[in-house]
Amino acid sequence: MNDKIVQKIESLPPLPKTIIEIEEFRKKPDKELGELLRIIEKDALIVSTLLKIANSAMFGFRTKVEAPSRALNLLGINFTVSIAIGGSIQNLLKASLKPYGITSDDFMKGSNIASSLANIWLSSFEIEHQDDIILASLLQEVGKFVLASIIVSDGKQDEFFAKVEASSVKDAEYQFLQTSTSKVTAQIFRHWKLSDNLINLIEFVDDIANVEEGFKQGVQILDVIRTAASVIEPLSDENVNKALKKAQIYGFDMEILKTSIEDLKNKLVENEEI
Repeated sequence: MNDKIVQKIESLPPLPKTIIEIEEFRKKPDKELGELLRIIEKDALIVSTLLKIANSAMFGFRTKVEAPSRALNLLGINFTVSIAIGGSIQNLLKASLKPYGITSDDFMKGSNIASSLANIWLSSFEIEHQDDIILASLLQEVGKFVLASIIVSDGKQDEFFAKVEASSVKDAEYQFLQTSTSKVTAQIFRHWKLSDNLINLIEFVDDIANVEEGFKQGVQILDVIRTAASVIEPLSDENVNKALKKAQIYGFDMEILKTSIEDLKNKLVENEEI
């Protein structure tokens, strides 16, 4: 990893105390709504993000959600934890994503769609590290903020985007930065001392041949989700077809995945999210 990326990661501000408390809560075998609510209510940014997402068209609840306690009850513990951690991390990593041809709002929308797909798909079968996979599906692309800031500071924004359009994000990242989003995201989380499971899952999404056997299926799931619900045009026909081809190669039940994607697409169309 080049020096600019390392320096950028090492200069990141520390995680807010609330996120450290939520990460500790996430590791507990028995999780209580009341404890999570007490942690969340101490952080105005998390409360604001939680209510914004709970009231978005993605969920389409019949009445406005005005209290974090109601949002937590409606969204559930795992999804609330993902939103809290994801929103805070995105706030810390503020940078223009123009080199990728998207905005921060596009990024948040794509990340939430990825997390929703993980929730729906993984509810259909047993998988080790399930909670970590769901959180990783939301967070695995945050390295793009660090990479984009370096591309912009180097004045290569237009060249990089041209390569993205002509080839792929992966090719552009390796040509200009000799690394990938997944590697950088893992290094960011290592810097912040987040869970080893989360790091192991994310770090090898572009290098599945070298992942530890115990994490292999989880990494394959993340690759499928990242492909289908890319932050660039999530759930487009092209991205879904690419994801289905990968899932077939990995040996996943194709009908379960197709049904999960269709269920999510229908829900988003009904609520005018795509």
